[in-house]
Amino acid sequence: MCLLVLILLGLLLVYRWYRQSQILENLSDKYVFITGCDTGFGNVLAKQLDKRGMRVLASCLTEKGAEKLKEEASSRLQTVILDISDSKNVSSAAEWVSHVVGDKGLWGLVNNAAIPGHMVPLGWQKKDDFVKVLNVNVLGTIDVTLTLLPLIRKAQGRIVNVSSICGRLSFIPGGYNISKYGVEVFSDTLRA
Repeated sequence: MCLLVLILLGLLLVYRWYRQSQILENLSDKYVFITGCDTGFGNVLAKQLDKRGMRVLASCLTEKGAEKLKEEASSRLQTVILDISDSKNVSSAAEWVSHVVGDKGLWGLVNNAAIPGHMVPLGWQKKDDFVKVLNVNVLGTIDVTLTLLPLIRKAQGRIVNVSSICGRLSFIPGGYNISKYGVEVFSDTLRA
């Protein structure tokens, strides 16, 4: 019994050492761009990374969301208004990001922005209901990624696409499931 406890304790210490070795240092010179920071996961992530000392570039859909986020974060965090379904808006946001990061490049991109769409039976929905969700959740994510890819490559950065269990299991009728499956597949193609 004592031997088993020692083995488990040893494994726990090895695990803790491994986890500690994965913590990155010098985060203060790294830039991360996060979409969909008005509320929810994007908002929480922006504040947490800011607290860890990263240079957070947070995109919000609304001016109100951007102002509230700025109030709750340090001066390192910067915001930009971005509707990812508008390619011109994505291009201008990418120019802003490029100007801010300069030669350092973009260390991280978190594609978080999404909309749920209508959660009503399929018979009540029209094609436009699907198109709106797909434009934001899939095509917007692809547009942001492809536009910022040169900056990510410059810094040898990483891309995180926020998806959902609905990308694998169809819980909700409508375009949300389809869009999250599209994000899953797009993520797979980025890995290839």
